[in-house]
Amino acid sequence: MRATDLAGAAEALELGRRSLVSLVGGGGKTTLLFALGRQLPAPTLLTTTTRMGRDRTGGFPCIVGPTDTDLISALAQDGAVLAWRTTDERKALGYPPEEVDRWFATGVADHIVVEADGARRRPFTAPAPWEPPIPATSTHVVACIGADALGYVIADRVHRPLRVAAAAGCSPYERLTPTRAAAALTSPVGMTKNVPESARFVVAIAGAEPGDPQVTELVSELDRRQTESLVVVRSDTDTAGTPR
Repeated sequence: MRATDLAGAAEALELGRRSLVSLVGGGGKTTLLFALGRQLPAPTLLTTTTRMGRDRTGGFPCIVGPTDTDLISALAQDGAVLAWRTTDERKALGYPPEEVDRWFATGVADHIVVEADGARRRPFTAPAPWEPPIPATSTHVVACIGADALGYVIADRVHRPLRVAAAAGCSPYERLTPTRAAAALTSPVGMTKNVPESARFVVAIAGAEPGDPQVTELVSELDRRQTESLVVVRSDTDTAGTPR
């Protein structure tokens, strides 16, 4: 287990010279996406294989429907950019995982960070049958859970509560204890679904308060399941309005 604030996330994940990081799960994915974009060395490409709010750009230059030449030029100029395939008045639509794999293989960017799941701003989720769309060449898959999911009734707090409960092995009307959260995070119908065999899998517990006993218990449960964890401690410098 490692603990850090958002400013140390890239270093804590030990991403190396080249990386393709897929973010899945619930609370903090978009905030972590933008934090990694600020911390990783250029060129770094940010994108999604699902949908994002059109207003959530993190202050990065945003390109819609770029060619490879457009991307390379923008990355050379700005260092880190956000790319979407298309947008409407509310949502931005990302790229299929195969396109992200192609960008990584052809070296469009040294680092690519992908929001590869949706949770409707809830602190936790479990995938539907068609989810999550994780690029096959991902070097890292980071499963996010908001610390504020722990201890609450599943049906009241999470996205896709029936699927979270199935992955956790309980009823959706029971509480998401640290033990149940660890079960869902490591379940093949939970957050390890579609994770490439070659990818490093890490659980990120977002928005944790220092010394939170439920977070400590979750980390212990993950350790018991031989799963790496990263506790992202809440700080006054974190981006306001962390998406859930």
